[in-house]
Amino acid sequence: QVHLVEFGGGLVQAGGSLRLSCAASERTFSTYAMGWFRQAPGKEREFVTAISRNGAQTNYADSVKGRFTIGRDNAKNTLYLQMNTLKPEDTAVYYCAAKWTWANVFFTRRNDYDYWGQGTQVTVSS
Repeated sequence: QVHLVEFGGGLVQAGGSLRLSCAASERTFSTYAMGWFRQAPGKEREFVTAISRNGAQTNYADSVKGRFTIGRDNAKNTLYLQMNTLKPEDTAVYYCAAKWTWANVFFTRRNDYDYWGQGTQVTVSS
């Protein structure tokens, strides 16, 4: 069982930046592929970005490519999401997710993931 807690959400003006963190309870954090998803009011939870176990492979939704950067520090059991040039349409609750895997791959589908954090609100004002 992996317990995930997100930090770093808040209110920011359009064009600004935020950095989200996701702390994992699991000491074998390095055996988990990780991802970030988001859910805006009235919409389904959607994929944002994902990263493989060792961080070598990443994938981004087209809507955030070039603006968001995913990273991880396996020594600190922590996942990061650096969000730059934020837009009002980025407003959502952001969730981190974990999936145990023996392979160094990433996952982009919501149903691939086994563990989820409680989410952190990101609001971008225009």
